[in-house]
Amino acid sequence: MSEIEHPRSIRSFVTRAGRITPAQQRALAELWPKYGVEFAAAPLDPAALFGSVAPLRVEIGFGNGDNLLRLAAAHPQCHFLGIEVHRAGVGRLLLALETAALRNVRIICHDAVEVLEQQLAPASLEEILILFPDPWPKKRHHKRRLIQPPFVALAAARLVPGGRLRLATDWAPYAFAMLETLSAEGNLENLAADGAFVPRPPEREPTRFERRGERLGHEVWDLAFRRVG
Repeated sequence: MSEIEHPRSIRSFVTRAGRITPAQQRALAELWPKYGVEFAAAPLDPAALFGSVAPLRVEIGFGNGDNLLRLAAAHPQCHFLGIEVHRAGVGRLLLALETAALRNVRIICHDAVEVLEQQLAPASLEEILILFPDPWPKKRHHKRRLIQPPFVALAAARLVPGGRLRLATDWAPYAFAMLETLSAEGNLENLAADGAFVPRPPEREPTRFERRGERLGHEVWDLAFRRVG
């Protein structure tokens, strides 16, 4: 049995075909060899992958890639790994990386749980970002939520001591469920002064989900935890 006791028939996402533009399709064909990393059941060597040693930060479910692009441009001293299952978003980010001439980003197009389990070594990540994961609001679908105790334990194990796990959601019930789940993980401590939520980090690029939520009047909750132990 793998580290995470979670049936892999239950996933936190549904792969949608989506509309891929001709430019995104060309990027997937031509730029993937430059920025893409194929999934493999063996730990990555980040130094070999990037050609240097630097703190490694991961964004899970980067969507259209705006936040990841901004972070990578602002922190050239760090390496960034984006994990996304939807090919249209991957193609869009590939185009943006090439336009910006950024060389400190790599992309994996695969299930993030399997990537963390099999492709990222324990205590190898400086930061994990999970912004606006699908809240699966219907009770019968809660089992599909990404933020559950086995996944949180797995994510904590992949962080270096002092490494950070940052999340955001605009779905109130999920926000409080995430807070409860994260607070119960013994290898994490809450960075919020009151043990609840933190202010929105100024460097976080608003995602399209966040902007949509704001238009609908949704409040946004940010969480930040640190690896201890």
